[in-house]
Amino acid sequence: MFLIDSQLAIKRYRRLSTRYDHATRRIEPVRKQTIDALRLERGQRVLDVACGTGKSIAMLREAVGPEGFVVGVEQSPEMLRKARERVRQDGWKNVQLIESTVESADLQGPFDAVLFVYTQDVLQSEAALVRIFEATRSGTRVASSGLKLFPWYFGIANVWLLAISYRYFTTVKGLSKPWAPLARHVDLHGVRSTFFGSGYIARGVRR
Repeated sequence: MFLIDSQLAIKRYRRLSTRYDHATRRIEPVRKQTIDALRLERGQRVLDVACGTGKSIAMLREAVGPEGFVVGVEQSPEMLRKARERVRQDGWKNVQLIESTVESADLQGPFDAVLFVYTQDVLQSEAALVRIFEATRSGTRVASSGLKLFPWYFGIANVWLLAISYRYFTTVKGLSKPWAPLARHVDLHGVRSTFFGSGYIARGVRR
């Protein structure tokens, strides 16, 4: 449970892909708040890490405008297929989708902003973070949101939380402070709780 398993993640998301958008609808306000925390400007390039079915793309594209550019990277073929259909249906020309693990993705930077929305496995992979931040520059804005454990004394609540969410990630490493690995690359300017302490939004700037 502490090792990241990409093949297990791909297998799980193959099953989740058909109902993912509906199953995760309650996090949409958090998604918007995380994107807002990037303070995107028109013409900027933004990286959507583990973009899934592309639920963030419309908001990112609206923020950077047609003169900006959005790149999404996702390892699940089934999830990315849905993202590609979104892009095709809306005729977006300034969106690139990459099917790859983050660790081996060909990321053509530099990016002005990086978005992580419920990307537990990626955040706990130093190789993935190194690859991402190699494609950025000093001052790149970063925002991350996701699941986090309650304090240890709410033990039964954490059992419940893991029971309903385990299929969305393969490692529980760092779930008390999932944003902590970002601090090796990013000056964090704030972390706040969501969902009564079972989630978070963090923001910062690449140093």
